[in-house]
Amino acid sequence: MSVDNTLITPQTVGFGPVTRRVSEVHPPAYTPGYKTSVLRSPKNALISTAPTLSEITGPVFGENELGELDNDLILNYSKSGLPIGERMVIHGYVRDEFGNPVSGALVEAWQANAGGRYRHKKDQYLAPIDPNFGGCGRMITDSNGYYMFRTIKPGPYPWKNRHNEWRPAHIHFSINGDAWAQRLITQMYFEGDPLIDRCPIVATIPNRDQVQGLIAREDVANFIGMDSRTYRFDMTLRGRAATFFEDHIPGARR
Repeated sequence: MSVDNTLITPQTVGFGPVTRRVSEVHPPAYTPGYKTSVLRSPKNALISTAPTLSEITGPVFGENELGELDNDLILNYSKSGLPIGERMVIHGYVRDEFGNPVSGALVEAWQANAGGRYRHKKDQYLAPIDPNFGGCGRMITDSNGYYMFRTIKPGPYPWKNRHNEWRPAHIHFSINGDAWAQRLITQMYFEGDPLIDRCPIVATIPNRDQVQGLIAREDVANFIGMDSRTYRFDMTLRGRAATFFEDHIPGARR
């Protein structure tokens, strides 16, 4: 069964409104060019249900749940030295569908290393594992909805969607806002990458503005001299301007 959450208003639950996902600005769940969507796309019409109280009032995260280096992917897995690759800072703001900052949101990130390989037992790409790079981190947004982390720029990698296709360099994000109904899982790409326009996953997105919303921009004013380039990437939870929910299209079966 597939579910599409409907609008919840302050009058019905006594909390702030959570709008439904606007499915028409997202790609259809069934997109044969992206092969795995064929099996996981819903075959029947979506069923609308009202979110429960627990879905719009939690979760709550505290700073004491994070380690000192959780948002520093350069150091948080270092064993015998520093990881190999281009050093960078990623930062930005998490906002709700009305443009308000989402404070206390848990932002989790994971990625391939500079060679394009994940630290995962099922990743069999021939690029070597970097012994000093774990590829994952997490942080909590401040009162302004701001987040920041340091990392190594991930490399592109081949995948078995069709012959000789490559994924652009990207970083995965999972965001838990101030309501479970705001959960967002997405991917961030990098400005100027020619593989973006050739990616079958990106090609499923019908709205060019949505594609642009997945691309981090160079933030030259915040480069760190002789150290790191900086990229700005803002994310919006739900509503018409929502950042594309890329990893799991709403309503699609896993």
